[in-house]
Amino acid sequence: MLLLIGAASFIGVHTAHELIDNGCDLIVAGRNGKFKNHYSRLGVGYIDFDLSRSEDIDKLPTESVDGVIVTAGMLPANSCADLNSSDNAADYFELNVISTIRLLEYCRANGISRLLQFSSYADTINSWSANRALTEDEPRSYRFTGDHAVYVFSKNAMVDVMEYYNQQHGMKNIVFRLPPVLGVGPHGSLMVNGTLRKSGLQIFMEKARSGDTITVFGDKNLSRDVVYVKDVARAVRMAMGSAGASGLYNMTAGRGVTLQEQAEVIARVFASSPDRISRIEYDPSVENNAPSFLFCMDKARRDFGYEPYFTDFSLLMSDFKKDIDLELYRDLFNY
Repeated sequence: MLLLIGAASFIGVHTAHELIDNGCDLIVAGRNGKFKNHYSRLGVGYIDFDLSRSEDIDKLPTESVDGVIVTAGMLPANSCADLNSSDNAADYFELNVISTIRLLEYCRANGISRLLQFSSYADTINSWSANRALTEDEPRSYRFTGDHAVYVFSKNAMVDVMEYYNQQHGMKNIVFRLPPVLGVGPHGSLMVNGTLRKSGLQIFMEKARSGDTITVFGDKNLSRDVVYVKDVARAVRMAMGSAGASGLYNMTAGRGVTLQEQAEVIARVFASSPDRISRIEYDPSVENNAPSFLFCMDKARRDFGYEPYFTDFSLLMSDFKKDIDLELYRDLFNY
């Protein structure tokens, strides 16, 4: 049996359904009560669980658990802190590091050999490039300013602790290093240094649906190696079922998509009709907030036979739109 903690999260819901659809024995845990009925209808047990409450560890099953998947944690996208007035560094370490240590000890005490978590692609931000695919061996090189800085620190510490348990205690813990993850969920708007803002992707989609002009700011050739949530969920299932998987893995499409390509694909896929495709204009006067990035997927291919399916951005966005039109998980995420 697998235990999924964070079943009320974006990646958690998609991962749970991937596991259920493929016949995995699953029990889930989360802190949002409205998800309990959703999982009950699927015949999946739901545990009320909050990472911030150390006592909640006692609610977790102690028998027949083969592995633990954690899709919960603290991200800048859900943090209300404005760093100009207060700092929440301690919260990141409590929720992303200390809670992971508690879960690792839970696993060790109950003979569970594997825990899977997620880390940040921004641990190598100073080495990003459109032309060099970074491997898992790339030295860390990150920023010490901005609302993502302490988040990255906490995720780096989490990765190190999980590897410590691999080497010291013979576990086979897994970490997926994620870029922005696309798919149906609650992230049309994100917190940026305490302020709620629509994501660029959401703005593009809304403009395309209405036929309005889409403006691409900055360098239109800036390239991003994003990933689809369904690929992430499938990779989780494959890694948890593989005896050879252990350590850090890049989890991207392994292919960059430029801002121009994003705009063109979204304009076409989300157009209300073929004769109302949005015009695209470019404004290079606004500087992009991050450079191009590309990651190598060879280690995941080698260790557990994973191959990303949604590498073509048009295929990805077409599937994304299909799920939106079907109102997939709308009752859960209210997107």
